[in-house]
Amino acid sequence: MSVDGEAVRLRTEVDEPGWEVDPDDEWGVAVLATVGRQLRLRREAVAMRAADFAVAVGYGEDLVYKVEGGKRIPRQEYLDKADEVLGAGGLIAATWEDVKKVRELGKLEAKAVEIALYECHIIPGLLQTSEHARSVIGAAQPPYSPDDVERMVAARLARQSVFERSPAPALSFVLEEGVLRRPIGGTMAGRQQLEHLLEMGRLHNVVLQVMPLNCDTHSGLDGRIELLKFPDGTAVGRSDGAFSGRPTHEPKHLRILELRYGTIRAQALSPRESLAFIEQLLGET
Repeated sequence: MSVDGEAVRLRTEVDEPGWEVDPDDEWGVAVLATVGRQLRLRREAVAMRAADFAVAVGYGEDLVYKVEGGKRIPRQEYLDKADEVLGAGGLIAATWEDVKKVRELGKLEAKAVEIALYECHIIPGLLQTSEHARSVIGAAQPPYSPDDVERMVAARLARQSVFERSPAPALSFVLEEGVLRRPIGGTMAGRQQLEHLLEMGRLHNVVLQVMPLNCDTHSGLDGRIELLKFPDGTAVGRSDGAFSGRPTHEPKHLRILELRYGTIRAQALSPRESLAFIEQLLGET
């Protein structure tokens, strides 16, 4: 591997915590899997071994495998160099536009003054305990290495600094009853997670609601919805079931997502009922 100063600097930056894709981000996972597959197929098409490719682009071989496996978010410099080395004619470099959105969404969360999130399969990362996060990430298939799991847990918990900001952002969450009943990590970890949800749900700037299993009308069956609003009046949103899951700034698209989220909130238990329900679940464990 090249040992000049620039190559070592790039290798270190791409290996820092937070550069793993969050396995709960289905769109981000899909984007990075597609980019990684393109890189691997291009490399194999020119009969270049991963070790030789690593030397050519100035990154570690382990990172090459992780990027190709969709487990690490590549920097723009990596994609530009890979495009040049593999003679892709700009096709690999062009994937940066989607990769950049995966990277930027996490940063946007830290700047938002309003965060609204409906989750159908998991407890949102912003509300997870460390043990819950470790169990969820550790259950991914194919599995992450223990070091990668710990880095991803640390990155997920670091996002929760949003609760410590001043002025505090307004946060709204709608969770599924079925998710709350699943004791991820075991009974004790499940209890700790429910206790944490009660603590978060009682914060003055947090609204937490539960979608009950006996709800006979449900407008969230298309999947996750996320809406972020910023101090300058701009916003970004995305939904698994709309606009190919891609983040959108379009006012027309945002109105659709806001309508869907508002309808889901109306169908869920009220915030007071939701906290009482979580307390009931806690008493049953």
